[in-house]
Amino acid sequence: MWVTHAEMPDSSRLLTPADVRRLADRLGVRPTKTRGQNFVIDHGTVRRIVRVAEVGGDDVVLEVGPGLGSLTLALLPHVRHVTAIEIDPKLAEALPATVSEHAPDLADRLRVVTADAMRVAEIPGPEPTALVANLPYNVAVPVVLHLLELLPSLRRGLVMVQAEVADRLAAPPGSRTYGVPSAKAAWYADVRRAGSVGRNVFWPAPNVDSGLVELRRRPAPSATASRAEVFAVIDAAFAQRRKTLRVALSSWAGSAAAAEAALRAAGVDPSARGESLDVEAFARIAEQAPARSEH
Repeated sequence: MWVTHAEMPDSSRLLTPADVRRLADRLGVRPTKTRGQNFVIDHGTVRRIVRVAEVGGDDVVLEVGPGLGSLTLALLPHVRHVTAIEIDPKLAEALPATVSEHAPDLADRLRVVTADAMRVAEIPGPEPTALVANLPYNVAVPVVLHLLELLPSLRRGLVMVQAEVADRLAAPPGSRTYGVPSAKAAWYADVRRAGSVGRNVFWPAPNVDSGLVELRRRPAPSATASRAEVFAVIDAAFAQRRKTLRVALSSWAGSAAAAEAALRAAGVDPSARGESLDVEAFARIAEQAPARSEH
């Protein structure tokens, strides 16, 4: 079931820049760099996020870091439910009242959880089907990876992150920005850049541009190695990314000779570098770990 154009929210339901500042003043909130707080103040941006996320009336959206509620108010008319995770108790407590004031007929679609999204162990309520969030720059990658692992029900996601982080998450093998974030994200999903976002849509305006990243869940590589074992190989490969895999994986394997044997058994050139491998190749290497073959 999809929400029709006629049901799209009018501007009175969304927070204006003046609303955002007034709410912040009322709550005594000052955006902090520590928590990467930059509040969205542009209607066009939140509507664009909802549109690109392709969420519909059957979706349960998980929103991380809702802040003062700009994106939350844009999401609520289009989806069945929004579960918002907010680490700041003051913001978490205020969000339901903001929604009741600006969209009273939609207030029952919202649940707010006061928690750290990087450490949350369960999400109450209906299982989330989509992740839609404006993520703090300093925690974007660990939050995305943690939630994809924690919530197999997440079928897709659209996150707004720092442009550099967006590039790293969506980078394909062989590219300059390909590394640990892109290789690990690929374990869970097909990842791509879904657009750019300027600085002036935020208050306060950050010193960097932002980007949208789309994630679509796909099956993990079929391997006998576990996710943790595969991720250990990825971490080792990129810890010395300028080194050949024979050298970079020597500590992981126990020696350079053992690393070479594992690589050859996995069908990977020992002189290659980690940036050239996709997640399936890392999984094949993990299957050849010396410690595993001893059992």
